Amino acid sequence: MREKFGYKIYKVPISLPGFTCPNIDGSVAIGGCTFCENESFSPNLGKSIQPKKTGLSHFSTHNPFLETQLLTLESQFDKTTIKLTKKFKAEKFLVYFQSFSNTYAPFETLKALYEKALSFENVVGLSIGTRSDCVDEKLLDYLAQLSKKYEIWIEFGIQSAFDDTLAKINRGHNFASIEEAVLACKKRGLKVCGHLIFGLPEEDENMMLESVKKSIDIGIDSFKFHPLYIVKNTALANDVRNGKFSPMSEEKFLAILIKAIKILPENISVQRVSAGVDDETLIAPQWCKIKHSQIKNVRTKLLEEELVY
Repeated sequence: MREKFGYKIYKVPISLPGFTCPNIDGSVAIGGCTFCENESFSPNLGKSIQPKKTGLSHFSTHNPFLETQLLTLESQFDKTTIKLTKKFKAEKFLVYFQSFSNTYAPFETLKALYEKALSFENVVGLSIGTRSDCVDEKLLDYLAQLSKKYEIWIEFGIQSAFDDTLAKINRGHNFASIEEAVLACKKRGLKVCGHLIFGLPEEDENMMLESVKKSIDIGIDSFKFHPLYIVKNTALANDVRNGKFSPMSEEKFLAILIKAIKILPENISVQRVSAGVDDETLIAPQWCKIKHSQIKNVRTKLLEEELVY
């Protein structure tokens, strides 16, 4: 980003009330992914403002949240950019629509939110987190038009390239859905970031690395690699308590992460190498609690391979 724009670019995570996803609202599944409790994964998501029983979808004819969403968007942007500027000397920003599926709403709602975000000072583009089954041609055509002027990224939660795993975690779609969505984005010149989780139930190292390779094959431009960590109020939390599942060790995660990074072509970037939560919601593993320690250990392992992070 610095090479492209000449400025230090930082993402501004945004979490808006009213958004949900189709395997939470019952459209494709019930209960959400087995690892998912969005409040734990979203630092800017205020628990007091997130509706629990209702949310937007492609089929919504009215959006009662839009005014609140626009105000929340501006408020979160202002507060977060002040922090990023002060702490990291950030100069320009990508607005990152993070929580839930941020294309799962009426087109006019999405258009209003995206264009509001692009109107903020020093914003060079958007990064939009979503699912492969929550994008359509009309939206992608619109984003392709925006990409002629702005930096536009779509972030898909791939998690795994194996359909059996996707079914076990209650993902609500298969890998073919991901491939179709990524190819539709690439056809329009849109940049795609894929999220993969290492340590999903019953996956071994070969499967995790195969997910990386299959994601490369379908045209991913960038990756976010996450260790699986377990938080309260999730289906996997029950499996951990009952002794049915244990998350992987940090040593195992680091070994797989390094192998994944080493097989990436030079044109593919890495946006994330860790994940965790430093509060009382974390059940396991405890090594996912302190981000600073995770990053330090990742850097040490990379240096052993003569890679600098």
